[in-house]
Amino acid sequence: MTTFEGALFWGFLVVYGIVMYVLSPRSKNANSFYKGADDQGNPVSQWSLTASIFISWIFAKSVTNAANLGAAYGVTGGLAYASYWLSIPVAGYIIYLIRTQTGARSLQDFLTSRFGRLASLAFAAAILIRLYNEVWSNTAVVGGYFGLPGEWEYYAAAMLFTVFTLAYSLKGGLRSSIFTDVIQAFVFVFFVGAVLFLIIPANDTSALLSNGEFRLDAGFDLLLVALLQMFSYPFHDPVLTDRGFVNKEKTMLKSFVVAGLLGFVAVFIFSLVGVHARLNGIDAMGNAPAAVGQSLGLAALFFMSVVMMTSAGSTLDSTFTSLAKSLAVDLPRLARRAKNRLPSIRVGAVVMVIFAIAGNLPMFAGTDILKATTISGTMVMGLAPVFLFYGFTRWSPWSFHLSFWTGLGLGVLLATGLIPDSWAIGDGKYAMLLGVNAYGFLICSFGFFVPLALRRLAGRSLAAGEA
Repeated sequence: MTTFEGALFWGFLVVYGIVMYVLSPRSKNANSFYKGADDQGNPVSQWSLTASIFISWIFAKSVTNAANLGAAYGVTGGLAYASYWLSIPVAGYIIYLIRTQTGARSLQDFLTSRFGRLASLAFAAAILIRLYNEVWSNTAVVGGYFGLPGEWEYYAAAMLFTVFTLAYSLKGGLRSSIFTDVIQAFVFVFFVGAVLFLIIPANDTSALLSNGEFRLDAGFDLLLVALLQMFSYPFHDPVLTDRGFVNKEKTMLKSFVVAGLLGFVAVFIFSLVGVHARLNGIDAMGNAPAAVGQSLGLAALFFMSVVMMTSAGSTLDSTFTSLAKSLAVDLPRLARRAKNRLPSIRVGAVVMVIFAIAGNLPMFAGTDILKATTISGTMVMGLAPVFLFYGFTRWSPWSFHLSFWTGLGLGVLLATGLIPDSWAIGDGKYAMLLGVNAYGFLICSFGFFVPLALRRLAGRSLAAGEA
C-alpha cells in the first residue's frame, strides 16, 4: 500500500469502529442484552429483524466464496452458493411450526422436550464449534485487505476490527447487534451497487448473465448440495435461529422469508464480480473480489473492502451475542443450574471477551477459511430429519442420536478422505460432497425412523400377545 492507500483503508476502519460504537444503543437490562428488546421490553420491529437476518447471514467469507465460484463456474457457481440463502425461509417456517405447535422458547427447549437433554447438549456442542469458526474466518477476510497472511498489517487489521466489534457488542448485546445490522445492511447494499456500477459497463450484460453451464462437472453438483443442505445447515447457526424467537411468530416468519429472498439476490449479484474476472481473464488467486478490485483501481478495491468490513462486522457482532446467549443462558438451563431468570449482563460480556481472543487463534495458525463452512455444513446433515420429521414423535431420544451422530460420522469420514469413491455422484469437483449429502440424508432419515418403527412393532406384538 502507498501512504495514501494506507490512510484511506486504515482511516475507514477506525471511523467505522468509532461510528458503530457511538450509534449502537446501550442495554440497560438482561432482556435487552440477550433478547434484543428495547428498554421498555418491546421486541424488535419486523423490518429491523429482516435487515438483521439479511446482513448477519451475509458473511465476509461467504461473499468471497460466491465471487470465487462465479470466477470458477460462471453464473452456475453464483446460483449454487446463493441457494444457501433459500434455507432461511425454510428455517423460518420450521421454527414457526415449532413455536406454534410446541410452545418452545428456543431450539434447545424444543430438542429437550422431544429428544432429551443429551440431544440438546450434542446440539449445543455443534453450534459452539460453528460459532467459534465464525470469529476467525471473518476477521481473517478483513485482514486480507490490509496485508497477506504472515504480515503484521494482516493481523493488526483483523485484531483492530475484532476490538471495535467487541466494544459495541459489549455495550448493547443483541440489541446493539440488531441496531447496527440495519446500518450495515444499507452500507452493504450501497457499496455493492457501487461495485456493480464499475463492473456492468465493462462487460456485455448478456454474456455476464449467461456465462456457465448446468452440468454436474461445471458447478451444478454444488447447487444440488446446497439444496440438500437447505434442511440442516441453517439450524446449527444460532446467529440465524436466535432471531427466530425474538418476535411474534408471524412477524418472524415474514422477516425470514423476505430476508432469505433478498439474501439470495444479493449474493448472486455479488458473484458477478467473479464472473467478470472469468470473462476478462483475471486470476482470482483465491480471492476474486480483491483481484477484481485491484484490476479496476483503488476505488473498486476500497468499495470491496467496505463490503467485506460491513458483512464481517454484522456476522461477528451476531456471533458474540449468540455465544453469550449459548454459554450464559442456554447451557446453564440445560445443566439445570439456572432458573428461567436471565443471568447478569456481566456473564455474557465475559464470554464475549474470551471468545474474541480465543476465536482468533486459528487465524494465526493459518487455517483455511473455506473449511469453516464446508466441513461443518456436511457434519450436521443429521439435523435435517430431526427438524423435518419431528411431528412423527413426541418422545424419541434415539431418533435424534441415530440421525445426528450418523451424519457427524459421515462428515468426519468425508473430511478425512475415507469415503469410498463409489459414493461420488458425477465427476465434478463436488461429486463426493454431493454423494455423501444425498446418501447421507437417506441414511440419517432411516436412522431417525428406526426407533419409531421398532416401538410400533413392539406395541403390535404386545397387543397381539394380550389378545
